[in-house]
Amino acid sequence: MIERTLPNLAATEALAARLAALLAPGDAVLLEGPLGAGKSAFARALLRAAAGAPALEVPSPTFTLVQGYELPRGIAHHFDLYRLGRAEEVLELGWDEAREGIVIVEWPDRLGALRPRDALTVALAPGDDDDARVARLSGWPPARLQGL
Repeated sequence: MIERTLPNLAATEALAARLAALLAPGDAVLLEGPLGAGKSAFARALLRAAAGAPALEVPSPTFTLVQGYELPRGIAHHFDLYRLGRAEEVLELGWDEAREGIVIVEWPDRLGALRPRDALTVALAPGDDDDARVARLSGWPPARLQGL
């Protein structure tokens, strides 16, 4: 596990950008944390960096549940499973097909048995200041996390 203290939104976005450079098709990034922990901001920064487009519109998929993005390295899907009732519902959202690309999942506890075992989990928690966060990254081999 790697732990990073992120003093502000810029630091959170910088960590997401460094992670974006490591992603490849088949990767899953699971974003955990309470409401307001910065999961959506992290996902937005990650997708913008992966796309190489700082102004890319990345709306929260809270109501649509999933958004797809064409990236230079393939397609990525951003899931927000907060409103999901059962884990099986994620299959109706195209989960199996999405796993061929990159998936970013907010509220991954809703995945149940569908949770990828080889996923990177990014657990975000509020820090000492209003904009500060603590990020704990786990699930990937330490060598793959170098530079984060």
